Amino acid sequence: MDFKLTEEHIMIRDAARDFANNELLPGVIERDDKQEFPTEQIKKMGELGFMGMMASPEYGGGGMDTVSYVLAMEEISKIDASASVVMSVNNSLVCWGLDTFGNKEQKEKYLTKLTTGESIGAFCLSEPEAGSDATSQQTTAIDHGDHYILNGTKNWITNGRTADFYLVIAQTDREKKHKGINAFIVEKTWEGFEIGPKENKLGIRGSDTHSLVFNDVKVPKENRIGEDGFGFKFAMKTLAGGRIGIAAQALGIAGGAYELALKYSKERKAFGTEICNHQAIAFKLADMHVSIEAARLLVMKAAVDKDNNGNYDLSGAMAKLYASQVAMDVSVEAVQVHGGNGFVKDYHVERMMRDAKITQIYEGTSEIQKIVISRSIING
Repeated sequence: MDFKLTEEHIMIRDAARDFANNELLPGVIERDDKQEFPTEQIKKMGELGFMGMMASPEYGGGGMDTVSYVLAMEEISKIDASASVVMSVNNSLVCWGLDTFGNKEQKEKYLTKLTTGESIGAFCLSEPEAGSDATSQQTTAIDHGDHYILNGTKNWITNGRTADFYLVIAQTDREKKHKGINAFIVEKTWEGFEIGPKENKLGIRGSDTHSLVFNDVKVPKENRIGEDGFGFKFAMKTLAGGRIGIAAQALGIAGGAYELALKYSKERKAFGTEICNHQAIAFKLADMHVSIEAARLLVMKAAVDKDNNGNYDLSGAMAKLYASQVAMDVSVEAVQVHGGNGFVKDYHVERMMRDAKITQIYEGTSEIQKIVISRSIING
Protein backbone atom coordinates (compact mmCIF):
# COMPACT_ATOMS: atom_id res chain seq x y z
CA MET A 1 0.00 0.00 0.00
CA ASP A 2 1.32 3.41 -0.98
CA PHE A 3 -0.17 6.30 0.99
CA LYS A 4 1.83 8.98 -0.82
CA LEU A 5 0.03 11.46 -3.03
CA THR A 6 1.32 12.08 -6.55
CA GLU A 7 2.65 15.48 -7.54
CA GLU A 8 -0.56 16.08 -9.46
CA HIS A 9 -2.67 15.23 -6.42
CA ILE A 10 -0.66 17.62 -4.26
CA MET A 11 -0.99 20.38 -6.85
CA ILE A 12 -4.77 19.94 -7.02
CA ARG A 13 -5.09 19.85 -3.24
CA ASP A 14 -2.99 22.99 -2.82
CA ALA A 15 -4.90 24.83 -5.56
CA ALA A 16 -8.20 24.02 -3.84
CA ARG A 17 -6.77 25.09 -0.48
CA ASP A 18 -5.56 28.42 -1.87
CA PHE A 19 -8.89 29.07 -3.57
CA ALA A 20 -10.82 28.25 -0.40
CA ASN A 21 -8.75 30.58 1.76
CA ASN A 22 -8.51 33.43 -0.74
CA GLU A 23 -11.94 33.33 -2.39
CA LEU A 24 -14.35 31.48 -0.08
CA LEU A 25 -13.23 32.52 3.39
CA PRO A 26 -13.92 36.25 2.91
CA GLY A 27 -17.66 36.68 3.43
CA VAL A 28 -18.44 33.08 4.35
CA ILE A 29 -20.04 34.08 7.67
CA GLU A 30 -22.17 36.74 6.00
CA ARG A 31 -23.30 34.39 3.24
CA ASP A 32 -24.34 31.83 5.85
CA ASP A 33 -26.17 34.45 7.90
CA LYS A 34 -28.04 35.91 4.91
CA GLN A 35 -28.47 32.59 3.07
CA GLU A 36 -26.69 34.02 0.03
CA PHE A 37 -25.65 31.70 -2.76
CA PRO A 38 -21.91 32.05 -3.56
CA THR A 39 -22.57 32.98 -7.20
CA GLU A 40 -19.24 34.61 -8.06
CA GLN A 41 -17.25 32.02 -6.14
CA ILE A 42 -18.97 29.11 -7.93
CA LYS A 43 -18.31 30.80 -11.28
CA LYS A 44 -14.60 31.00 -10.43
CA MET A 45 -14.64 27.36 -9.33
CA GLY A 46 -15.94 26.49 -12.78
CA GLU A 47 -13.20 28.51 -14.44
CA LEU A 48 -10.59 26.68 -12.37
CA GLY A 49 -12.01 23.28 -13.32
CA PHE A 50 -13.53 22.34 -9.97
CA MET A 51 -17.07 21.82 -11.30
CA GLY A 52 -16.37 18.96 -13.72
CA MET A 53 -13.25 17.36 -12.35
CA MET A 54 -13.92 13.71 -13.24
CA ALA A 55 -15.75 14.26 -16.55
CA SER A 56 -14.17 13.48 -19.90
CA PRO A 57 -11.91 16.20 -21.38
CA GLU A 58 -13.80 15.65 -24.64
CA TYR A 59 -16.75 17.40 -23.01
CA GLY A 60 -14.82 20.04 -21.08
CA GLY A 61 -14.10 17.99 -17.98
CA GLY A 62 -10.83 17.60 -16.17
CA GLY A 63 -10.50 13.86 -16.72
CA MET A 64 -9.19 13.54 -13.16
CA ASP A 65 -9.45 10.59 -10.83
CA THR A 66 -11.70 10.34 -7.79
CA VAL A 67 -8.76 10.83 -5.43
CA SER A 68 -8.16 14.27 -6.96
CA TYR A 69 -11.81 15.10 -6.55
CA VAL A 70 -12.03 14.14 -2.87
CA LEU A 71 -8.82 16.06 -2.10
CA ALA A 72 -10.35 19.19 -3.61
CA MET A 73 -13.69 18.56 -1.89
CA GLU A 74 -11.97 18.25 1.47
CA GLU A 75 -10.14 21.56 1.12
CA ILE A 76 -13.19 23.48 -0.11
CA SER A 77 -15.29 21.99 2.71
CA LYS A 78 -12.82 23.09 5.37
CA ILE A 79 -13.86 26.65 4.62
CA ASP A 80 -17.33 26.64 3.06
CA ALA A 81 -19.56 23.55 3.04
CA SER A 82 -22.25 25.47 1.17
CA ALA A 83 -19.92 25.93 -1.78
CA SER A 84 -18.69 22.34 -1.55
CA VAL A 85 -22.18 20.83 -1.73
CA VAL A 86 -22.80 22.76 -4.96
CA MET A 87 -19.50 21.36 -6.22
CA SER A 88 -20.40 17.86 -5.03
CA VAL A 89 -23.79 17.71 -6.71
CA ASN A 90 -22.46 19.11 -9.98
CA ASN A 91 -19.47 16.72 -10.03
CA SER A 92 -20.67 13.48 -8.44
CA LEU A 93 -24.33 13.34 -9.36
CA VAL A 94 -24.86 15.41 -12.49
CA CYS A 95 -21.61 15.47 -14.50
CA TRP A 96 -20.57 11.93 -13.58
CA GLY A 97 -24.05 10.59 -14.24
CA LEU A 98 -24.27 12.20 -17.67
CA ASP A 99 -20.69 11.35 -18.60
CA THR A 100 -21.11 7.70 -17.62
CA PHE A 101 -24.64 6.96 -18.80
CA GLY A 102 -25.65 9.77 -21.18
CA ASN A 103 -25.42 9.48 -24.95
CA LYS A 104 -23.22 11.58 -27.20
CA GLU A 105 -25.96 14.10 -28.05
CA GLN A 106 -26.84 14.63 -24.38
CA LYS A 107 -23.20 15.12 -23.48
CA GLU A 108 -22.63 17.63 -26.26
CA LYS A 109 -25.76 19.59 -25.40
CA TYR A 110 -25.60 19.58 -21.60
CA LEU A 111 -22.37 18.17 -20.20
CA THR A 112 -20.12 20.64 -22.01
CA LYS A 113 -21.85 23.49 -20.16
CA LEU A 114 -21.93 21.76 -16.77
CA THR A 115 -18.25 20.81 -16.65
CA THR A 116 -17.08 24.39 -17.14
CA GLY A 117 -19.47 25.96 -14.65
CA GLU A 118 -21.28 27.84 -17.40
CA SER A 119 -24.36 25.99 -16.19
CA ILE A 120 -25.14 24.28 -12.88
CA GLY A 121 -26.96 20.99 -12.46
CA ALA A 122 -29.34 19.51 -9.88
CA PHE A 123 -30.22 15.91 -9.03
CA CYS A 124 -33.91 15.35 -8.32
CA LEU A 125 -34.74 12.11 -6.53
CA SER A 126 -36.21 12.94 -3.10
CA GLU A 127 -39.94 13.50 -2.69
CA PRO A 128 -42.30 14.09 0.26
CA GLU A 129 -42.88 10.32 0.46
CA ALA A 130 -39.69 9.09 -1.20
CA GLY A 131 -36.59 10.12 0.68
CA SER A 132 -34.71 7.08 1.92
CA ASP A 133 -37.17 4.83 0.06
CA ALA A 134 -36.23 5.84 -3.48
CA THR A 135 -38.47 3.14 -4.98
CA SER A 136 -41.64 4.99 -3.92
CA GLN A 137 -41.54 7.61 -6.65
CA GLN A 138 -44.81 9.52 -6.98
CA THR A 139 -43.57 11.79 -9.76
CA THR A 140 -44.80 10.31 -13.03
CA ALA A 141 -43.56 10.48 -16.62
CA ILE A 142 -46.24 9.22 -18.99
CA ASP A 143 -45.06 8.05 -22.42
CA HIS A 144 -46.70 9.96 -25.28
CA GLY A 145 -44.74 8.57 -28.18
CA ASP A 146 -42.00 11.10 -28.96
CA HIS A 147 -42.17 12.72 -25.50
CA TYR A 148 -43.12 12.20 -21.86
CA ILE A 149 -45.49 14.26 -19.73
CA LEU A 150 -43.92 14.87 -16.32
CA ASN A 151 -45.99 15.53 -13.18
CA GLY A 152 -45.02 15.59 -9.52
CA THR A 153 -43.05 17.27 -6.76
CA LYS A 154 -39.42 16.94 -5.67
CA ASN A 155 -38.19 18.05 -2.25
CA TRP A 156 -34.91 19.22 -0.72
CA ILE A 157 -33.21 19.78 -4.06
CA THR A 158 -29.72 21.30 -3.83
CA ASN A 159 -29.16 23.99 -6.48
CA GLY A 160 -32.95 24.08 -6.79
CA ARG A 161 -33.14 27.63 -8.12
CA THR A 162 -29.63 28.22 -9.43
CA ALA A 163 -29.48 25.12 -11.61
CA ASP A 164 -30.08 25.31 -15.34
CA PHE A 165 -30.49 21.57 -15.93
CA TYR A 166 -32.16 18.97 -13.69
CA LEU A 167 -31.79 15.21 -13.66
CA VAL A 168 -35.27 14.07 -12.64
CA ILE A 169 -36.17 10.55 -11.52
CA ALA A 170 -39.78 9.60 -12.27
CA GLN A 171 -42.09 6.58 -12.48
CA THR A 172 -43.15 5.62 -16.00
CA ASP A 173 -44.80 2.25 -15.33
CA ARG A 174 -45.96 1.69 -11.75
CA GLU A 175 -46.70 -1.99 -12.34
CA LYS A 176 -43.00 -2.61 -12.99
CA LYS A 177 -42.12 -0.94 -9.67
CA HIS A 178 -38.43 0.10 -9.60
CA LYS A 179 -37.93 -1.33 -13.09
CA GLY A 180 -40.46 1.17 -14.38
CA ILE A 181 -38.47 4.20 -13.22
CA ASN A 182 -36.66 6.50 -15.66
CA ALA A 183 -34.25 9.42 -15.46
CA PHE A 184 -34.74 12.57 -17.52
CA ILE A 185 -32.86 15.78 -18.29
CA VAL A 186 -35.19 18.72 -17.71
CA GLU A 187 -34.41 22.32 -18.61
CA LYS A 188 -35.27 25.15 -16.25
CA THR A 189 -37.13 27.20 -18.85
CA TRP A 190 -39.63 24.53 -19.89
CA GLU A 191 -43.31 25.31 -19.49
CA GLY A 192 -44.94 23.83 -16.41
CA PHE A 193 -41.76 23.71 -14.34
CA GLU A 194 -42.06 25.70 -11.10
CA ILE A 195 -39.57 26.36 -8.30
CA GLY A 196 -40.95 26.44 -4.77
CA PRO A 197 -39.80 28.58 -1.81
CA LYS A 198 -36.26 28.33 -0.51
CA GLU A 199 -35.83 26.14 2.57
CA ASN A 200 -34.68 27.93 5.75
CA LYS A 201 -32.04 25.46 6.89
CA LEU A 202 -29.98 24.76 10.00
CA GLY A 203 -26.74 24.49 8.02
CA ILE A 204 -25.24 24.85 4.54
CA ARG A 205 -27.32 28.00 4.40
CA GLY A 206 -25.37 29.47 1.49
CA SER A 207 -26.58 26.71 -0.83
CA ASP A 208 -30.10 26.97 -2.18
CA THR A 209 -32.48 24.13 -1.38
CA HIS A 210 -35.96 24.17 -2.93
CA SER A 211 -38.99 22.08 -3.73
CA LEU A 212 -39.68 21.67 -7.44
CA VAL A 213 -43.07 21.20 -9.06
CA PHE A 214 -43.72 19.67 -12.49
CA ASN A 215 -47.12 20.40 -14.04
CA ASP A 216 -47.51 18.62 -17.38
CA VAL A 217 -43.92 19.31 -18.35
CA LYS A 218 -43.23 18.03 -21.87
CA VAL A 219 -39.92 16.15 -21.93
CA PRO A 220 -38.58 15.04 -25.34
CA LYS A 221 -37.85 11.31 -25.50
CA GLU A 222 -34.23 12.07 -26.43
CA ASN A 223 -33.85 13.52 -22.91
CA ARG A 224 -34.34 10.16 -21.25
CA ILE A 225 -31.06 8.78 -19.91
CA GLY A 226 -30.42 5.18 -20.93
CA GLU A 227 -32.93 2.52 -21.92
CA ASP A 228 -36.51 2.46 -20.69
CA GLY A 229 -36.54 1.41 -17.03
CA PHE A 230 -32.91 2.35 -16.35
CA GLY A 231 -33.75 5.23 -14.00
CA PHE A 232 -33.55 3.45 -10.65
CA LYS A 233 -30.22 1.82 -11.49
CA PHE A 234 -28.98 5.20 -12.71
CA ALA A 235 -29.96 6.82 -9.42
CA MET A 236 -28.35 4.12 -7.27
CA LYS A 237 -25.10 4.04 -9.26
CA THR A 238 -24.86 7.81 -9.21
CA LEU A 239 -25.62 8.09 -5.49
CA ALA A 240 -22.99 5.46 -4.68
CA GLY A 241 -20.33 7.77 -6.11
CA GLY A 242 -22.00 10.83 -4.64
CA ARG A 243 -21.59 9.37 -1.16
CA ILE A 244 -17.83 9.47 -1.61
CA GLY A 245 -18.10 13.19 -2.32
CA ILE A 246 -20.22 13.79 0.78
CA ALA A 247 -17.80 11.70 2.84
CA ALA A 248 -15.05 14.03 1.61
CA GLN A 249 -17.20 17.01 2.54
CA ALA A 250 -17.68 15.62 6.05
CA LEU A 251 -13.95 14.99 6.29
CA GLY A 252 -13.30 18.59 5.29
CA ILE A 253 -15.73 20.01 7.83
CA ALA A 254 -14.06 17.93 10.55
CA GLY A 255 -10.60 18.99 9.40
CA GLY A 256 -11.51 22.64 9.28
CA ALA A 257 -13.02 22.56 12.75
CA TYR A 258 -10.01 20.70 14.13
CA GLU A 259 -7.52 23.15 12.62
CA LEU A 260 -9.38 26.07 14.16
CA ALA A 261 -9.55 24.33 17.55
CA LEU A 262 -5.83 23.52 17.48
CA LYS A 263 -4.92 27.08 16.56
CA TYR A 264 -7.19 28.54 19.25
CA SER A 265 -5.83 26.18 21.90
CA LYS A 266 -2.32 27.49 21.27
CA GLU A 267 -3.44 31.12 21.67
CA ARG A 268 -5.98 31.01 24.50
CA LYS A 269 -4.51 30.99 27.99
CA ALA A 270 -6.04 29.73 31.23
CA PHE A 271 -4.42 29.16 34.60
CA GLY A 272 -1.17 30.67 33.40
CA THR A 273 -0.60 28.65 30.22
CA GLU A 274 -2.03 27.97 26.77
CA ILE A 275 -5.03 25.66 27.08
CA CYS A 276 -3.43 23.08 24.77
CA ASN A 277 -1.09 22.35 27.67
CA HIS A 278 -3.98 21.21 29.83
CA GLN A 279 -4.59 17.49 29.50
CA ALA A 280 -8.37 17.96 29.17
CA ILE A 281 -7.84 19.93 25.95
CA ALA A 282 -4.78 18.01 24.74
CA PHE A 283 -6.68 14.72 24.86
CA LYS A 284 -9.61 16.25 22.94
CA LEU A 285 -7.18 17.31 20.22
CA ALA A 286 -5.63 13.84 20.15
CA ASP A 287 -9.01 12.16 19.75
CA MET A 288 -10.02 14.60 17.02
CA HIS A 289 -6.80 14.01 15.11
CA VAL A 290 -7.06 10.22 15.26
CA SER A 291 -10.69 10.14 14.13
CA ILE A 292 -9.99 12.49 11.21
CA GLU A 293 -7.07 10.35 10.05
CA ALA A 294 -9.22 7.22 10.25
CA ALA A 295 -11.98 8.92 8.26
CA ARG A 296 -9.45 10.07 5.67
CA LEU A 297 -8.26 6.50 5.12
CA LEU A 298 -11.84 5.29 4.59
CA VAL A 299 -12.57 8.12 2.15
CA MET A 300 -9.38 7.48 0.19
CA LYS A 301 -10.08 3.73 0.13
CA ALA A 302 -13.50 4.39 -1.41
CA ALA A 303 -11.99 6.80 -3.95
CA VAL A 304 -9.34 4.26 -4.96
CA ASP A 305 -11.96 1.51 -5.27
CA LYS A 306 -13.93 3.73 -7.65
CA ASP A 307 -10.83 4.64 -9.65
CA ASN A 308 -9.91 0.96 -9.97
CA ASN A 309 -13.39 0.16 -11.32
CA GLY A 310 -14.10 -1.98 -8.29
CA ASN A 311 -17.31 -2.29 -6.30
CA TYR A 312 -17.35 0.82 -4.13
CA ASP A 313 -20.86 0.43 -2.69
CA LEU A 314 -19.49 -0.91 0.60
CA SER A 315 -16.41 1.29 0.90
CA GLY A 316 -18.39 4.39 -0.07
CA ALA A 317 -21.10 3.65 2.48
CA MET A 318 -18.53 3.04 5.22
CA ALA A 319 -16.70 6.25 4.34
CA LYS A 320 -19.86 8.34 4.46
CA LEU A 321 -21.16 6.71 7.64
CA TYR A 322 -17.94 7.19 9.56
CA ALA A 323 -16.81 10.54 8.16
CA SER A 324 -20.19 12.14 8.82
CA GLN A 325 -20.09 10.96 12.44
CA VAL A 326 -16.55 12.31 12.76
CA ALA A 327 -17.71 15.65 11.33
CA MET A 328 -20.37 15.89 14.03
CA ASP A 329 -18.12 14.76 16.88
CA VAL A 330 -15.14 16.93 15.95
CA SER A 331 -17.17 20.07 15.25
CA VAL A 332 -18.97 19.74 18.60
CA GLU A 333 -15.63 19.34 20.38
CA ALA A 334 -14.19 22.28 18.45
CA VAL A 335 -16.97 24.45 19.83
CA GLN A 336 -16.14 23.13 23.31
CA VAL A 337 -12.45 23.94 22.93
CA HIS A 338 -13.40 27.50 21.99
CA GLY A 339 -15.60 27.81 25.08
CA GLY A 340 -17.93 30.79 24.96
CA ASN A 341 -16.27 32.03 21.78
CA GLY A 342 -17.28 28.84 20.04
CA PHE A 343 -20.91 29.79 20.47
CA VAL A 344 -20.63 32.99 18.44
CA LYS A 345 -20.38 33.29 14.67
CA ASP A 346 -17.06 35.13 14.42
CA TYR A 347 -15.07 32.00 15.24
CA HIS A 348 -16.61 29.82 12.47
CA VAL A 349 -16.88 26.58 14.47
CA GLU A 350 -20.56 26.97 15.34
CA ARG A 351 -21.30 27.16 11.58
CA MET A 352 -19.23 24.05 10.98
CA MET A 353 -21.18 22.23 13.69
CA ARG A 354 -24.44 23.18 11.99
CA ASP A 355 -23.09 22.24 8.55
CA ALA A 356 -21.86 18.86 9.78
CA LYS A 357 -25.33 17.54 10.63
CA ILE A 358 -26.59 17.35 7.06
CA THR A 359 -23.75 15.00 6.07
CA GLN A 360 -25.50 12.34 8.17
CA ILE A 361 -28.73 12.87 6.23
CA TYR A 362 -28.41 13.70 2.54
CA GLU A 363 -27.39 11.28 -0.19
CA GLY A 364 -28.46 8.46 2.10
CA THR A 365 -28.92 8.79 5.84
CA SER A 366 -26.54 7.07 8.25
CA GLU A 367 -29.26 4.48 8.81
CA ILE A 368 -29.38 3.76 5.07
CA GLN A 369 -25.58 3.39 5.02
CA LYS A 370 -25.86 0.78 7.74
CA ILE A 371 -28.40 -1.12 5.62
CA VAL A 372 -25.99 -1.04 2.66
CA ILE A 373 -23.08 -2.14 4.84
CA SER A 374 -24.95 -4.91 6.66
CA ARG A 375 -26.39 -6.37 3.45
CA SER A 376 -22.95 -6.36 1.89
CA ILE A 377 -21.23 -8.18 4.74
CA ILE A 378 -24.09 -10.65 5.28
CA ASN A 379 -24.50 -11.51 1.59
CA GLY A 380 -20.77 -11.56 0.98
